[in-house]
Amino acid sequence: MKYNLAAAIFWGSLFVAFLNGKVWLKESDIMANKTVIITGGTSGIGLALAMRFAGKGNNVVLLGRDADRGLRAVKTVMERVSGAKCSYIPCDVRNIHDCKNAAQKVADLYGHIDALVNSAGIYFERAIEDMTEEDFYLIMDINFKGTYFMTQQVAAEMKKQGFGVIVNISSDAGVHGNMLCSAYCASKGAVNLFTKAMALELAPWNIRVNSVCPGDVMTPLTEKQLAQYPDRETALNEMSSVYPLGKIGTPEEIAGVVEFLCSDDAAFVNGAIWSVDGGITA
Repeated sequence: MKYNLAAAIFWGSLFVAFLNGKVWLKESDIMANKTVIITGGTSGIGLALAMRFAGKGNNVVLLGRDADRGLRAVKTVMERVSGAKCSYIPCDVRNIHDCKNAAQKVADLYGHIDALVNSAGIYFERAIEDMTEEDFYLIMDINFKGTYFMTQQVAAEMKKQGFGVIVNISSDAGVHGNMLCSAYCASKGAVNLFTKAMALELAPWNIRVNSVCPGDVMTPLTEKQLAQYPDRETALNEMSSVYPLGKIGTPEEIAGVVEFLCSDDAAFVNGAIWSVDGGITA
Protein backbone atom coordinates (compact mmCIF):
# COMPACT_ATOMS: atom_id res chain seq x y z
CA MET A 1 0.00 0.00 0.00
CA LYS A 2 2.85 2.35 0.89
CA TYR A 3 4.53 1.51 -2.41
CA ASN A 4 1.38 2.21 -4.40
CA LEU A 5 0.92 5.53 -2.59
CA ALA A 6 4.52 6.52 -3.21
CA ALA A 7 4.25 5.55 -6.86
CA ALA A 8 1.04 7.55 -7.21
CA ILE A 9 2.70 10.60 -5.66
CA PHE A 10 5.72 10.21 -7.94
CA TRP A 11 3.77 9.85 -11.18
CA GLY A 12 1.35 12.55 -10.13
CA SER A 13 4.21 14.95 -9.48
CA LEU A 14 5.79 14.02 -12.81
CA PHE A 15 2.53 14.66 -14.65
CA VAL A 16 2.11 18.04 -12.98
CA ALA A 17 5.70 18.93 -13.80
CA PHE A 18 5.08 17.91 -17.40
CA LEU A 19 2.01 20.17 -17.57
CA ASN A 20 4.04 23.03 -16.14
CA GLY A 21 6.70 22.57 -18.79
CA LYS A 22 9.36 21.38 -16.34
CA VAL A 23 9.80 17.93 -17.87
CA TRP A 24 10.45 17.36 -21.53
CA LEU A 25 12.39 15.22 -23.96
CA LYS A 26 15.03 17.16 -25.79
CA GLU A 27 15.25 16.49 -29.52
CA SER A 28 18.91 15.69 -29.10
CA ASP A 29 17.95 12.74 -26.91
CA ILE A 30 16.26 10.98 -29.83
CA MET A 31 19.44 10.17 -31.70
CA ALA A 32 22.84 11.79 -31.37
CA ASN A 33 26.55 11.08 -31.80
CA LYS A 34 25.94 8.21 -34.19
CA THR A 35 27.39 7.40 -37.60
CA VAL A 36 24.77 7.34 -40.35
CA ILE A 37 25.19 6.39 -44.00
CA ILE A 38 22.60 7.75 -46.43
CA THR A 39 22.51 6.54 -50.01
CA GLY A 40 20.97 8.98 -52.46
CA GLY A 41 21.56 11.67 -49.86
CA THR A 42 22.24 14.48 -52.30
CA SER A 43 18.64 15.70 -52.76
CA GLY A 44 15.02 15.25 -51.71
CA ILE A 45 14.32 12.90 -48.84
CA GLY A 46 17.99 11.92 -48.55
CA LEU A 47 19.14 15.51 -48.15
CA ALA A 48 16.41 16.20 -45.58
CA LEU A 49 17.65 13.16 -43.66
CA ALA A 50 21.22 14.42 -43.84
CA MET A 51 20.28 17.78 -42.35
CA ARG A 52 18.13 16.19 -39.66
CA PHE A 53 20.79 13.72 -38.53
CA ALA A 54 23.57 16.30 -38.79
CA GLY A 55 21.53 18.69 -36.67
CA LYS A 56 21.60 16.16 -33.83
CA GLY A 57 25.39 15.90 -33.84
CA ASN A 58 25.70 12.70 -35.84
CA ASN A 59 28.42 11.80 -38.32
CA VAL A 60 26.60 11.83 -41.66
CA VAL A 61 28.07 10.19 -44.75
CA LEU A 62 26.34 10.76 -48.09
CA LEU A 63 26.73 8.28 -50.93
CA GLY A 64 25.92 9.05 -54.55
CA ARG A 65 27.07 8.66 -58.15
CA ASP A 66 27.48 12.35 -59.00
CA ALA A 67 30.46 13.89 -57.22
CA ASP A 68 29.42 17.46 -58.00
CA ARG A 69 25.96 16.92 -56.52
CA GLY A 70 27.49 15.12 -53.56
CA LEU A 71 29.86 17.94 -52.73
CA ARG A 72 27.08 20.53 -53.19
CA ALA A 73 24.90 18.53 -50.79
CA VAL A 74 27.68 18.49 -48.18
CA LYS A 75 28.12 22.23 -48.61
CA THR A 76 24.36 22.75 -48.17
CA VAL A 77 24.31 20.72 -44.96
CA MET A 78 27.36 22.52 -43.57
CA GLU A 79 25.85 25.94 -44.36
CA ARG A 80 22.42 25.20 -42.92
CA VAL A 81 23.43 23.16 -39.88
CA SER A 82 25.82 24.73 -37.41
CA GLY A 83 28.67 22.41 -36.50
CA ALA A 84 27.53 19.72 -38.93
CA LYS A 85 29.73 16.68 -39.48
CA CYS A 86 28.97 15.65 -43.03
CA SER A 87 31.04 14.03 -45.77
CA TYR A 88 30.57 12.48 -49.20
CA ILE A 89 31.84 9.24 -50.73
CA PRO A 90 31.32 8.52 -54.44
CA CYS A 91 29.29 5.33 -54.76
CA ASP A 92 27.12 3.78 -57.43
CA VAL A 93 24.91 1.41 -55.43
CA ARG A 94 24.43 -0.73 -58.55
CA ASN A 95 28.09 -1.71 -58.22
CA ILE A 96 28.85 -4.13 -55.38
CA HIS A 97 32.51 -3.04 -55.29
CA ASP A 98 31.44 0.57 -54.71
CA CYS A 99 29.13 -0.58 -51.90
CA LYS A 100 31.92 -2.59 -50.26
CA ASN A 101 34.41 0.27 -50.59
CA ALA A 102 32.00 2.79 -49.05
CA ALA A 103 31.09 0.54 -46.11
CA GLN A 104 34.75 -0.18 -45.33
CA LYS A 105 35.74 3.48 -45.60
CA VAL A 106 33.06 4.56 -43.13
CA ALA A 107 33.88 1.74 -40.70
CA ASP A 108 37.60 2.54 -40.87
CA LEU A 109 37.01 6.27 -40.40
CA TYR A 110 34.53 6.17 -37.50
CA GLY A 111 35.04 2.69 -36.05
CA HIS A 112 31.34 1.82 -36.28
CA ILE A 113 28.23 2.25 -38.42
CA ASP A 114 25.09 2.87 -36.38
CA ALA A 115 22.57 3.31 -39.17
CA LEU A 116 22.15 2.84 -42.90
CA VAL A 117 19.34 4.55 -44.79
CA ASN A 118 18.89 3.17 -48.30
CA SER A 119 17.37 6.22 -49.96
CA ALA A 120 18.79 5.96 -53.48
CA GLY A 121 16.01 5.46 -55.97
CA ILE A 122 14.64 6.25 -59.41
CA TYR A 123 11.09 6.66 -60.68
CA PHE A 124 9.49 6.80 -64.08
CA GLU A 125 6.17 5.73 -65.55
CA ARG A 126 6.00 3.32 -68.45
CA ALA A 127 3.28 1.09 -69.91
CA ILE A 128 4.45 -2.52 -69.96
CA GLU A 129 4.42 -2.65 -73.77
CA ASP A 130 6.78 0.35 -73.83
CA MET A 131 9.22 -0.96 -71.23
CA THR A 132 12.65 -1.73 -72.63
CA GLU A 133 15.01 -4.22 -71.08
CA GLU A 134 17.47 -1.39 -70.45
CA ASP A 135 14.92 0.71 -68.54
CA PHE A 136 13.71 -2.34 -66.62
CA TYR A 137 17.20 -3.13 -65.38
CA LEU A 138 17.85 0.54 -64.60
CA ILE A 139 14.91 0.78 -62.20
CA MET A 140 15.51 -2.64 -60.65
CA ASP A 141 19.27 -2.11 -60.28
CA ILE A 142 18.98 1.22 -58.47
CA ASN A 143 15.84 0.59 -56.41
CA PHE A 144 16.36 -3.03 -55.43
CA LYS A 145 19.83 -4.29 -56.33
CA GLY A 146 21.40 -1.20 -54.78
CA THR A 147 19.41 -1.64 -51.57
CA TYR A 148 20.30 -5.33 -51.47
CA PHE A 149 24.06 -5.04 -51.86
CA MET A 150 24.47 -1.88 -49.80
CA THR A 151 22.68 -3.73 -47.00
CA GLN A 152 24.90 -6.76 -47.55
CA GLN A 153 28.10 -4.76 -47.14
CA VAL A 154 27.00 -2.58 -44.23
CA ALA A 155 25.42 -5.54 -42.41
CA ALA A 156 28.81 -7.29 -42.51
CA GLU A 157 30.30 -4.35 -40.58
CA MET A 158 27.32 -4.16 -38.20
CA LYS A 159 27.65 -7.87 -37.39
CA LYS A 160 31.21 -7.25 -36.16
CA GLN A 161 30.01 -4.60 -33.71
CA GLY A 162 26.83 -6.44 -32.70
CA PHE A 163 24.29 -3.68 -33.38
CA GLY A 164 22.86 -1.44 -36.05
CA VAL A 165 19.76 -0.15 -37.78
CA ILE A 166 18.83 -0.27 -41.45
CA VAL A 167 15.94 1.69 -42.92
CA ASN A 168 14.93 1.16 -46.52
CA ILE A 169 13.03 3.92 -48.31
CA SER A 170 10.34 2.11 -50.26
CA SER A 171 7.04 3.56 -51.54
CA ASP A 172 3.28 3.29 -51.37
CA ALA A 173 3.78 1.63 -54.78
CA GLY A 174 5.41 -1.24 -52.91
CA VAL A 175 2.17 -1.74 -50.98
CA HIS A 176 -0.42 -1.35 -53.72
CA GLY A 177 -0.40 -1.09 -57.50
CA ASN A 178 0.07 2.20 -59.37
CA MET A 179 -1.02 2.83 -62.93
CA LEU A 180 1.79 2.60 -65.53
CA CYS A 181 4.31 1.73 -62.81
CA SER A 182 4.67 -2.04 -63.07
CA ALA A 183 8.48 -2.07 -62.89
CA TYR A 184 8.61 0.57 -60.16
CA CYS A 185 5.98 -1.30 -58.12
CA ALA A 186 7.92 -4.54 -58.56
CA SER A 187 11.15 -2.89 -57.38
CA LYS A 188 9.57 -1.38 -54.27
CA GLY A 189 7.56 -4.51 -53.47
CA ALA A 190 10.86 -6.38 -53.56
CA VAL A 191 12.36 -3.85 -51.14
CA ASN A 192 9.53 -4.45 -48.66
CA LEU A 193 9.82 -8.25 -48.64
CA PHE A 194 13.61 -7.97 -48.56
CA THR A 195 13.18 -5.77 -45.46
CA LYS A 196 11.17 -8.47 -43.70
CA ALA A 197 13.63 -11.21 -44.66
CA MET A 198 16.59 -9.16 -43.41
CA ALA A 199 14.80 -8.33 -40.17
CA LEU A 200 14.69 -12.05 -39.41
CA GLU A 201 18.17 -12.83 -40.67
CA LEU A 202 19.99 -10.01 -38.89
CA ALA A 203 18.08 -9.98 -35.59
CA PRO A 204 20.56 -12.35 -33.85
CA TRP A 205 23.19 -9.59 -34.21
CA ASN A 206 20.86 -6.94 -32.76
CA ILE A 207 20.43 -5.34 -36.18
CA ARG A 208 16.95 -3.98 -36.87
CA VAL A 209 15.61 -3.55 -40.40
CA ASN A 210 12.48 -1.60 -41.34
CA SER A 211 11.12 0.17 -44.39
CA VAL A 212 9.31 3.46 -44.88
CA CYS A 213 6.77 3.78 -47.67
CA PRO A 214 6.10 7.42 -48.60
CA GLY A 215 3.39 8.59 -50.93
CA ASP A 216 4.08 11.56 -53.19
CA VAL A 217 6.60 13.90 -51.58
CA MET A 218 7.58 17.40 -52.68
CA THR A 219 11.08 16.66 -53.96
CA PRO A 220 13.00 17.84 -57.04
CA LEU A 221 11.75 14.68 -58.77
CA THR A 222 8.14 15.64 -58.04
CA GLU A 223 8.79 19.20 -59.20
CA LYS A 224 10.13 17.81 -62.46
CA GLN A 225 6.98 15.74 -62.82
CA LEU A 226 4.75 18.78 -62.18
CA ALA A 227 6.73 20.87 -64.66
CA GLN A 228 5.44 18.68 -67.48
CA TYR A 229 1.94 20.15 -67.06
CA PRO A 230 0.83 23.54 -68.41
CA ASP A 231 -0.46 24.64 -64.99
CA ARG A 232 1.71 23.50 -62.09
CA GLU A 233 -0.76 24.48 -59.36
CA THR A 234 -3.64 22.65 -61.01
CA ALA A 235 -1.49 19.56 -61.40
CA LEU A 236 -0.38 19.77 -57.75
CA ASN A 237 -3.98 20.12 -56.57
CA GLU A 238 -4.99 17.07 -58.59
CA MET A 239 -2.07 15.10 -57.18
CA SER A 240 -2.98 16.16 -53.63
CA SER A 241 -6.69 15.44 -54.02
CA VAL A 242 -6.27 11.65 -54.00
CA TYR A 243 -4.79 11.76 -50.49
CA PRO A 244 -7.22 11.58 -47.54
CA LEU A 245 -5.25 14.38 -45.82
CA GLY A 246 -5.62 16.51 -48.95
CA LYS A 247 -1.90 17.14 -49.44
CA ILE A 248 1.33 15.48 -50.45
CA GLY A 249 4.20 14.98 -48.04
CA THR A 250 7.39 16.90 -47.36
CA PRO A 251 10.90 15.43 -47.13
CA GLU A 252 11.06 16.58 -43.50
CA GLU A 253 7.95 14.56 -42.60
CA ILE A 254 9.55 11.42 -43.99
CA ALA A 255 12.85 12.22 -42.29
CA GLY A 256 11.13 12.44 -38.90
CA VAL A 257 9.81 8.88 -39.18
CA VAL A 258 13.18 7.56 -40.35
CA GLU A 259 14.93 9.27 -37.43
CA PHE A 260 12.52 7.62 -35.01
CA LEU A 261 13.15 4.18 -36.53
CA CYS A 262 16.91 4.71 -36.19
CA SER A 263 16.60 5.74 -32.55
CA ASP A 264 16.54 3.69 -29.36
CA ASP A 265 12.89 4.68 -28.96
CA ALA A 266 12.19 2.16 -31.75
CA ALA A 267 14.28 -0.60 -30.17
CA PHE A 268 11.43 -3.13 -30.47
CA VAL A 269 10.46 -2.19 -34.03
CA ASN A 270 11.80 -4.74 -36.52
CA GLY A 271 10.59 -5.97 -39.88
CA ALA A 272 7.89 -3.30 -40.08
CA ILE A 273 6.61 -1.59 -43.21
CA TRP A 274 5.74 1.99 -42.26
CA SER A 275 3.23 3.73 -44.50
CA VAL A 276 3.87 7.49 -44.42
CA ASP A 277 1.48 8.43 -47.19
CA GLY A 278 -1.32 10.65 -45.91
CA GLY A 279 -3.63 7.64 -45.71
CA ILE A 280 -3.65 6.71 -49.40
CA THR A 281 -3.04 3.02 -48.65
CA ALA A 282 -5.42 2.90 -45.67
